[in-house]
Amino acid sequence: MAQTTTPDTSNANSLVDAPVKDGLRDVRYGEVLLLSADNGTFTAEVWNTLGMNDCPQAAWDALDATAIAQERGALLALLNGPRYWVLDFITSNIRQQAPETTFGELGMFRAAVIDFGSTPPDPTPYTDRSILRETVFGWRQGSEVYELVTPDNIIYVMQAYSRAVDPAQSIDDLPRHGTRINPPAGWTFRVRTLTEDLDVFSTAGVATVLQDEFMNTYQRVPAS
Repeated sequence: MAQTTTPDTSNANSLVDAPVKDGLRDVRYGEVLLLSADNGTFTAEVWNTLGMNDCPQAAWDALDATAIAQERGALLALLNGPRYWVLDFITSNIRQQAPETTFGELGMFRAAVIDFGSTPPDPTPYTDRSILRETVFGWRQGSEVYELVTPDNIIYVMQAYSRAVDPAQSIDDLPRHGTRINPPAGWTFRVRTLTEDLDVFSTAGVATVLQDEFMNTYQRVPAS
């Protein structure tokens, strides 16, 4: 039986008939974030290559963030990748309804919007960010997961690793990742093998994520 990690059943119900994208573990992708501001509120559209291409390195290297920002009328464009999923599947309606575009040679769809509120984006590691999306991120029984645990027993599970900081980082390095990072005092990094499926829902259409020093991304697991 799957481990259900959210009391927010409204989001779960909206995804009952949503398609499942499976077999994602260690699948490569890239993202372009377009930052904008409206009446003092900062948001970023997140554009993702998943399902459209595997983010070829040459095409990724050819992207020019400054030129993209100017072309799209954004305050800033951020290149987030290349990245690799650590989860097994995603359940979501986003892909069916999302607009599509092309950056250079890379086709992408709009996967989410990040709400920064009145504060400009803070690149500091281990800082919570609110992602507007209705999704279930899932890990199968028997999968190895990599988690950050706070002193208050709040759990963040790694959803993707990045090669932006360490171009040689691979999924095989992750079991030892705790020796490479410096999380806040009292936080721990743990590795475990799931004895049941793990389903991590967004809560009321919002997922809370953070990144470590290597730009690996973790999603907060809502309290049961």
